[in-house]
Amino acid sequence: MPTTKRLEYGGHALVWAGDWSAKGAATAISGAARAGYDYIEIALLDPWNVDIAMTKDLLQQHNLRAHASLGLSAKTDVTSLDQSIVKKGDELLRQATDVLHALGGTELCGVIYSSLAKYPHPATKENRANSVGAMQRLADYAADKGININLEVVNRYETNIINTGAEGLKFLEEVNRANAYVHLDTYHMNIEEDGMRKAVIEAGDRLGFVHIGESHRGYLGSGNVDFDTFFAALKEVKYQGPITFESFSSAVVDPALSNTLCVWRNLWSDSDDLAKKSLDYMKARY
Repeated sequence: MPTTKRLEYGGHALVWAGDWSAKGAATAISGAARAGYDYIEIALLDPWNVDIAMTKDLLQQHNLRAHASLGLSAKTDVTSLDQSIVKKGDELLRQATDVLHALGGTELCGVIYSSLAKYPHPATKENRANSVGAMQRLADYAADKGININLEVVNRYETNIINTGAEGLKFLEEVNRANAYVHLDTYHMNIEEDGMRKAVIEAGDRLGFVHIGESHRGYLGSGNVDFDTFFAALKEVKYQGPITFESFSSAVVDPALSNTLCVWRNLWSDSDDLAKKSLDYMKARY
């Protein structure tokens, strides 16, 4: 049985810190707690180097929970036709699951089914089959630890596997695991979907995780995303699950990740102001 979800608000760690060193973790966790969030979403890009004891102490100190996300790279791309690369992807995903479990988290999300990158061509049947197989293995491994996996639907410049909610649902059917869900992100929906309602309604109870991001990754309400329609759709399906505020500025994000995400501008510099206003913005609508 999948672990029961609950409505909770979180902040992505990169709102406050660009790494997960002792200083970065303390900055992010204390910042999320100060702003009033329920959890911190940790980017487990290198789970082998996460200090679990230090992180657990900080979470307990600030009475905060943790969930986690990551994106695969070319070296860990589970869609690859090179089985040695797929194996490395499996290893990374299992390690991230182990770290999340050790931290008491129950939700793993992100682009965990392919490389977070612009592919030069559409996915082949073999690419897709490899991705589905990897997600089945991950879902089974995570289920034993009480963890749900949430497959983030992202735009065409960041994957060639699932770019719309409808594609995500079709992919989920192939994965066919009770603890696997669709993960929608308003930033990506604003690029790919026919409005901000349809994908939410179609997903219904298979919607397991939500990212809230503005069209330019800055302050909510200052860009082009139709948040009122999106949150109204969440109410319509009675969504009960994590809602993460996600925003990036090159003033904070790790340089390597900044390049991956194409975050070239300093959209903000005051993390505390951004985080608090964003939480208020979301709660005013849901």
